[in-house]
Amino acid sequence: MIISLQRIAVLDIGKTNAKVVVLDCATGQELAVLKTPNLVLQGPPYPHYDVEKLWAFFIDALKAFAQTPGFDAISITTHGASAALLDDSGTLALPVLDYEHQYPQAVQDAYAKQRPAFIDTFSPKLSAGLNLGAQLHYQQTVFPNEFAHVRTIVTYPQYWAWRLTGVAANELTSLGCHTDLWMPQAGDYSALVDRLNIREKMAPLQSAFDALGPLTSQISADIGLAIPVPVFCGIHDSNASLLPHLVNRQAPFSVVSTGTWVVSFAVGGDLSGLDPARDTLANVDAYGRPVSSARFMGGREFEVLTANIAPQASNDLDVALGAVIDRQVMILPNVVSGSGPFPGKAMEWIGQARGAAEIHAAASLYAALMSDTCLGLIGARGPTLVEGPFAKNAQYLQALAALTGREVIGLDGSTGTALGAALLSGASLPYAHPERVLMPDLIDLADYRVRWTDAVNSIPQT
Repeated sequence: MIISLQRIAVLDIGKTNAKVVVLDCATGQELAVLKTPNLVLQGPPYPHYDVEKLWAFFIDALKAFAQTPGFDAISITTHGASAALLDDSGTLALPVLDYEHQYPQAVQDAYAKQRPAFIDTFSPKLSAGLNLGAQLHYQQTVFPNEFAHVRTIVTYPQYWAWRLTGVAANELTSLGCHTDLWMPQAGDYSALVDRLNIREKMAPLQSAFDALGPLTSQISADIGLAIPVPVFCGIHDSNASLLPHLVNRQAPFSVVSTGTWVVSFAVGGDLSGLDPARDTLANVDAYGRPVSSARFMGGREFEVLTANIAPQASNDLDVALGAVIDRQVMILPNVVSGSGPFPGKAMEWIGQARGAAEIHAAASLYAALMSDTCLGLIGARGPTLVEGPFAKNAQYLQALAALTGREVIGLDGSTGTALGAALLSGASLPYAHPERVLMPDLIDLADYRVRWTDAVNSIPQT
């Protein structure tokens, strides 16, 4: 184990934004951070991430941080459902595809015939390219000439590690997040890898905790380091959020990781009750173990619902929450289609919110009801830890505690993705989250939940 690290730089790429954070190993606190939007270029040949803009941002940020505050290791965390296709020279044979791109129906139908069974992969059929296997099939089918030049396939965190070190790798948390490519119980690639004839193209497997190599000497010189620093393999962002809790807590407990996606993990649960029709799945944690999980696009939905609303005072929001509950003002799923526990449903409002504070309160209740549904589907037990933006939403936390009937712990501060990624280095970072503990008896939502559930069940499928 590395024990001499003092500061770790983390490249943290979310679907909406990317950032570079320097963490202090002694305190776990952020010493410096720079952020940038994660832009999608519309094509050609298809919508794809602007990886060169991100690369320039990362190099500039590392250069800015090289001396002050300084860092002596680099780790990486990114969103899932992405991979990079490298040619013989190590450059991209095809751009890194945006997972929200919709494929022609004929391509979708052809892929459906190749997908392995859910009982093997615990990966549900998802929309667009949220199944990474669907992306690879689309690229292989629609762009055969370019795909013929692919020599190495790397998962997305490891693409950035490749650019920093020149070492190609794949890693289980990214392979195990609804890709159709991995069998979490067997610990091996699924039959899809052979059906797509890509097994030999898959980069070697490495642990998330492995140092792939030092930063290349050229990049070290470009950013102003006297000596190269180690670069760690990297991890899928939701699993990065989970890792600090695996290190510091005993099962059973659940973690609700919030951002663009709200991903719930039931640690200490089992896989037997997972339902592929309701966006439940098995993720794979940093130690290679399957974890029952559920997801919906809650952060994106909350943004849609509260667009153009100015920040509200906490007292006004508390009053608004009571009013929304009393008048049974409700939002029914789905605000954003294509994911979550209620497929085929289309959003409806019941009742009318009176002003911005009530819109915010209704959106918070909606997010809590969706989170409670997800936690129920995966058999969550014990306390519920909420991290990310929703950890600062008192109305969401109160509602989730009331709905689950269990203690909810809001973890203030930055998201746990950077902290989890930093833990890959072997440094013993303190568990520095300030906690806000909410008990289930703060508000009564029993009648509200019954009415909401009945209303959801009455929505016709689209």
